Amino acid sequence: MPVSTWVEVDLDRLAANLAAIRAHIGSGHEILLVVKADAYGHGAVEIARAAEDEGVALFGVATLHEGIQLRQAGTSRPIVVLSPLLPSEIDEAVAHQLDPTISDLDFGGAYSRAAGRARRPLRFHVEIDTGMGRTGVPDEEADAFIAKLAALPGLRLASVYTHFPDADAEDLEFSRGQVARFHAALDRLAARGIRPPRLHASNSAGTLNVPEAQFDWVRVGLIAYGHSPPHARAALAVEPVMAFKGRLVQVRELPEGAPISYARTFVTERPSRIGVVAVGYGHGLSWLLSNRGHMLVGGVRAPIVGRVTMDLTMVDVTDVPAARVGDEVVLFGDQAGASITLEEVARWSDTLPYEIMCTIGKRVTRIYVRGGRPVKLTSLVGEREEWIQQAADHFRLRELAVAAAKRNS
Repeated sequence: MPVSTWVEVDLDRLAANLAAIRAHIGSGHEILLVVKADAYGHGAVEIARAAEDEGVALFGVATLHEGIQLRQAGTSRPIVVLSPLLPSEIDEAVAHQLDPTISDLDFGGAYSRAAGRARRPLRFHVEIDTGMGRTGVPDEEADAFIAKLAALPGLRLASVYTHFPDADAEDLEFSRGQVARFHAALDRLAARGIRPPRLHASNSAGTLNVPEAQFDWVRVGLIAYGHSPPHARAALAVEPVMAFKGRLVQVRELPEGAPISYARTFVTERPSRIGVVAVGYGHGLSWLLSNRGHMLVGGVRAPIVGRVTMDLTMVDVTDVPAARVGDEVVLFGDQAGASITLEEVARWSDTLPYEIMCTIGKRVTRIYVRGGRPVKLTSLVGEREEWIQQAADHFRLRELAVAAAKRNS
């Protein structure tokens, strides 16, 4: 393969996960797929294309440019900007048919004037803050606020929603209280003669744990990408869409007492074979994994030794005698019947699975897979057809190696 560090994105697993979510929520509900932060590191453009093929109703982004990127790539579904935009971003949002979430009347007035310039009605959404304490409009003020927005010329209310801060908690009392507050705000809206076309509240955790909050749309990200939140009440058969991999670029024989990496925080206690992996915190591998955690080499867990550096990380492959330069290394994912999960890496890094996925940088090539074969490869320097063939050759060699290992075991 032409790369030493890459992410494999299994589009078949994405399709299966979306089907599982659809079966769980049943008819009458639709999926708003959250593709912010480059679809949690998976690659927003390719994920959106695949999700459109699976019938996803609309997409959620956090920024203006995230929405523009999808439009420029040909996405035709509605795109909701879930975070507040600035008034200076309105014209670009209108030009690319991005639907903002409005939480400020001054913004609403500017958006109404933009509708006049565009000579067409513009959709908008409103978040009712029932306890998240981040963005939106306080629930006790929401009916008056939405009534004022709805009265502005050229604006069309598309949805009203709320957001759960801890629908993945053991105790769901607060989340259920939020649902009650949301309903109360909707009742006050109805008393003013306003009935929003669509309602939504559930993120991934809410979709599994608070079924009464599924409403019209569910805003899913984590479970679509194959990971269940903590304390999931409903079992959902999803599989990780992403695997993070690299290669050994050097294997060194070092004596006992040899220091490894910056600050010499690890010193060999025996004659050791140390593998150098072409991945570091510049790729998105947490520095907190220094002297913590493992990578898979030849299906064996090899401990990370020394400090993670910007471009390289060292693993102890003394117990993997067959390890050679060029061998595949798995940071999380499966290899030769073994696996390291994203959740494990997050624990070793003292963070969330979300952050691990979102911080994998653009210098890491994305390889998109269907039917066990690479179908697309994106990199900092673009795409080449021969790279796909080289990736396919790597996949076949990997399968042959696994089959040979099984025969010899």
